[in-house]
Amino acid sequence: MKRREIAVVAGGNSSEYEVSLRSGVGIVEWIDRERYRPWLVLMRAKFWEVLLPDGSRRAVDKGSFSFEADEGLIRFDLAYITIHGTPGENGLLQGYFELMGIPYTGCGVLASALSFNKFTCNTYLRAFGVQVAESLALRRGQTIGPDEVAARVGFPCFVKPNVGGSSFGVSKVSHAEDLQQAIERAFAEGEEVIIEAFVSGRELTCGIFHAKGRNTLLPITEVRSHNEFFDYRAKYHGEVEEITPAPIDESLKLRIHSLTEAIYSILGCRGIVRADYILAPSGSITLLEVNTTPGMTPTSFIPQQVAAAGLSMTEVLTELIEEVNN
Repeated sequence: MKRREIAVVAGGNSSEYEVSLRSGVGIVEWIDRERYRPWLVLMRAKFWEVLLPDGSRRAVDKGSFSFEADEGLIRFDLAYITIHGTPGENGLLQGYFELMGIPYTGCGVLASALSFNKFTCNTYLRAFGVQVAESLALRRGQTIGPDEVAARVGFPCFVKPNVGGSSFGVSKVSHAEDLQQAIERAFAEGEEVIIEAFVSGRELTCGIFHAKGRNTLLPITEVRSHNEFFDYRAKYHGEVEEITPAPIDESLKLRIHSLTEAIYSILGCRGIVRADYILAPSGSITLLEVNTTPGMTPTSFIPQQVAAAGLSMTEVLTELIEEVNN
């Protein structure tokens, strides 16, 4: 049986470039070599290159999504998208693959674009009864004063890029005099900023994927940051405790699983997705955000949850790839 050529697409044009590369390396390692031949494809602006095992690089032909290897022309049969940020998480790359007729993993154009814009996604989901934090959005050139922020979302609040992840440009603002600096920091990461009310409680995250005609809900993780919030250092420098499965009772687990499955359906998601929540002392569950290209490093939440479910990343990736081909 001929092995199919899989492009594991990583990199991107945001501050999450290095994080995405680590996810790409992890996926390449996990893909079943008996079935597929994975290639790490690095994208940064107009530069698309295949990273070969010897460390050399070959340019990707964007007109055919192929490259010249020593053995001849390699045409990719499928793309596994693991870019965090633009253009792989916001629908742009998905649109390219749709136009090229190339199968790809993960959400389609609309679900990717919708979920990537935090303010738009939360506003949309609120209409379906999903509880989200109060928030407001700013586009570059717009301004807002601390009095209006205090009236609409209150202090403390979170100021963060409206499109982006890995906690780049995120600030917790407790005092009005710190607001403007936080807004400028968030604008350094993108053209839109979201200012979101602080919700106190336990942070929980849950993965889900669809394959073989059914949804698989993964064990829930509780995140206990050693810092003031789950910032970049907590995520990537070990300043956090991540407990999988989370120490919660069965009824709460079922509520979170049910909510995650509903959100997955409402947004029309495909592939593997992670939803992050805050559990308030009252028992209410507030959605923080939906991540349609979650981190896939060995220590990321999804691999932790897959292991806790008694599954292997290789078999999960095989199911996701085969789901696209069916």
